[in-house]
Amino acid sequence: MNIGRRRPSETLALVRGLVVDDSQAWRQTICSVLQREFELTFVCESSNGTDAVRKSEELKPDLILLDIALPHLNGLEAARQIRKVSPGSKLIFLTSYIDLDLLREALSIGVMGYVAKSDAAFELVTAVRTVMSGEWFISSMLSTVDPNKPPLP
Repeated sequence: MNIGRRRPSETLALVRGLVVDDSQAWRQTICSVLQREFELTFVCESSNGTDAVRKSEELKPDLILLDIALPHLNGLEAARQIRKVSPGSKLIFLTSYIDLDLLREALSIGVMGYVAKSDAAFELVTAVRTVMSGEWFISSMLSTVDPNKPPLP
């Protein structure tokens, strides 16, 4: 498991991706950053969980980056459904939620990466490389969470 560490530059084969976030500006930024780094084709973008499940079933992307806070169907439930309709897709949560319980739930669903949006500029490329190579990636921001303290409301 890679926790917020950088790996040497690697080349990934052509990867088809789906970005799911309710912010169009954020989706475009993520697509732009990752397309500069990889031979990554974003087959689609989605702004809500229900649409993400539908597009995942239809397009079977290699990589899906999704937020937890999504309209219509939250990211956790969307991830559960995506695992059923597109089991070969690798999922990475890209979220503002820094919470060990959410991380545990995400991992139990089969999500392979968990990246804090606040760390995306430093960790997203590494997270994609790590997850696409079949390993888990957990944002270094989660190492600052005290597992004995309840999350803030």
